[in-house]
Amino acid sequence: MNKKSLSYPYLLWMAILIVVPLLLVLFFAFTVKSGEGYVFSLTNLEKFFQPMFLKVFWKSVELALKATIICILLGYPVALILADSKFSHRNTMLILIILPMWMNLLLRTYAWMTLLENNGIINQFLQRIGWGPVQWMYNEQAIILGMIYNFLPFMILPIYAVLIKIDKSIIEAAKDLGANDSMVFRKVIFPLSMGGVVSGTMMVFMPALSTFIIPKLMSGGKISLIGNVIEQQFLVVGDWHFGSFMAFILMLIIFISMLFLGEEKIEGGGVL
Repeated sequence: MNKKSLSYPYLLWMAILIVVPLLLVLFFAFTVKSGEGYVFSLTNLEKFFQPMFLKVFWKSVELALKATIICILLGYPVALILADSKFSHRNTMLILIILPMWMNLLLRTYAWMTLLENNGIINQFLQRIGWGPVQWMYNEQAIILGMIYNFLPFMILPIYAVLIKIDKSIIEAAKDLGANDSMVFRKVIFPLSMGGVVSGTMMVFMPALSTFIIPKLMSGGKISLIGNVIEQQFLVVGDWHFGSFMAFILMLIIFISMLFLGEEKIEGGGVL
């Protein structure tokens, strides 16, 4: 048996679970059902540009971008601390970061609901000290918080993986040439770590844009994002054609983002 034949089961598996579903999404996205069967149509494109659906789409992009930016601001310092050779609790911190990822996303989100709801643990504590209750849940901030908590490890780990590989002699050479800590970070460390930042951005922005469980639970169904609309089109409305078209738009945006950020990653990686 040659090596090429060993790939056939994988190719068959990939065709059944990836290629065929994608082709079905494309088929339903650009067809409508008529008396003669399925016919090509751009009706779903016109429907997508209705103000109601455009508003949901831009709100999804806005919240995903906010969550991604906050993850960068929180994740980069953590990754920088972990990559420091003088940090003695690195393995413990890595375990604490990875540990929540062993649980299902749904369970992690329910845990935050228990903490933040009106009668939750945090509000009970605030009431006892006379500061509460505070409305943590059922708003955009709750959705962003849920995204940050669930996707922050996907920002920290890629940045850490790049920072840990930076040759320390480059940093020492910069300091020998008179650069202070701020200049070393701006001129050496940050440019060399851009590959990790780009990878983390891709791994956070894409699931944040397409998620439907987090906004459904954290907003109590009051705020719908594009993932929720797609779910409703398939499971509630029964309009598979429009649901498939919105899924196609989402895949197209993710694909374009991957191309754009992938080029940035290559350019950033070229420094190394």
